[in-house]
Amino acid sequence: MGGFFGVAAKEDCVFDLFFGTDYHSHLGTRRAGLAVYGEKGFSKAIHKIENSPFRTKFETEANTMHGKFGIGSISDFEPQPIMVHSHHGTFAITTVGKINNADEIVEKILENNSHFFVMSNGDVNPTELVAAIINQKENFIEGIKYAQELIDGSLSLLILTDKGIYAARDKMGRTPVVIGKKDDAICASFESFAFYNLGYTTYKELGPGEVVVFDHEKIHTLAAAGDKMKICTFLWVYYGYPSSSYEGISVEKMRYNCGAKMAMRDNVTPDCAAGVPDSGTAHAVGYSNTKHVPFSRPLIKYTPTWPRSFMPTIQSKRDLIAKMKLIAVPDLIKDQRLLIIDDSIVRGTQLRETAEFLVECGAKEVHVRPACPPLLFGCKYLNFSRSTSEMELIARRCIAEIEGTNAVPTERLQVYADPETPEYEKMCELIGKKLNFTSLRFNRLDDMLDAVGIDPSKLCTYCWNGKE
Repeated sequence: MGGFFGVAAKEDCVFDLFFGTDYHSHLGTRRAGLAVYGEKGFSKAIHKIENSPFRTKFETEANTMHGKFGIGSISDFEPQPIMVHSHHGTFAITTVGKINNADEIVEKILENNSHFFVMSNGDVNPTELVAAIINQKENFIEGIKYAQELIDGSLSLLILTDKGIYAARDKMGRTPVVIGKKDDAICASFESFAFYNLGYTTYKELGPGEVVVFDHEKIHTLAAAGDKMKICTFLWVYYGYPSSSYEGISVEKMRYNCGAKMAMRDNVTPDCAAGVPDSGTAHAVGYSNTKHVPFSRPLIKYTPTWPRSFMPTIQSKRDLIAKMKLIAVPDLIKDQRLLIIDDSIVRGTQLRETAEFLVECGAKEVHVRPACPPLLFGCKYLNFSRSTSEMELIARRCIAEIEGTNAVPTERLQVYADPETPEYEKMCELIGKKLNFTSLRFNRLDDMLDAVGIDPSKLCTYCWNGKE
């Protein structure tokens, strides 16, 4: 995953750019970058943020970079923004999305005797590939629209030029782009909350496929928004920061609603409800208030020296560090029947260890309530997970055990996505048994979509039911 922020200011933009980009640190763990255009031309900096937060790594640039236009990026994968010199002139570009047909596009471009730099993992930088696609056309707007059509997956982007900044939202609106304004500046941001403390107010959210260009005074629409949307529902459930909102729907409010929906259907009465911090907290508050059981915090996330960015790429090490970040409060655990809400169950490793940890601390029962349905399909549209195979998903492994094969057809998998079927019940029972929970009930897909509160046809649910 990743996020971006761009600013066009009457005076220097770097202060707003620095803090606006920093407010996207929850979306990425590996690379961050800034690119600025000013009187001395373009300047750019990219740093690793795996072991140190954005603010620490970019303190020098915050004081030495100067310019009226700038874009910044936080990324889980490729280094960006990248700088390009082409027939469009010099520009910088940053992207959020996923390119499933990258190899095919690379081969097509290489037919014209072009070339690409190769990253350390042997892949072409997806942002460089997007720049190359754009450069196939005569101007930026044609190039952006061509990229949106050519790419199988998703693409939202910012392009920094010497005249201003282009902002484009994915053609199906899978990720957000919001425009903010104040007297002497205009910004574009992945997260809506990232500019409020900087004095901006929301001007508009770009619609699906919408493309704009702006300087500090004005915004021009270059491509109108489409009428079809498939925004990622998982943004509300997990990735979005609590103060974020998408399509006018607050992340915190949606999570509260999810917890309330789960409480209405639940058949246990625990001594207290608790969320796995941070994303599970609002869900637990909604559950607690609706079920009329006390809200508790038996697990506290230790944050002073454990920023989210300190997460190795090796899964076993990630699991260990995730466990070390949670500190138990024994007085709130001993002899308690706990109900624990987390945003989701992916592999199941971390939540199993959390439940076992609570039992070791004296909990009598640990009932687990994931805030979204079982994940059955790997995401085709966003780089949400480091999983390389759908069989890493605990739900898929349990289905394979029940069916006696890993090669379960999509049509059959969708039976397991239906909470009214015996297959669904059998899968959930097996997951709970493997993870050592006292009981396990997932949030239903229909309830989760109701908790968002917008037209369900505008929400992407592929990872839960395999439907496009």
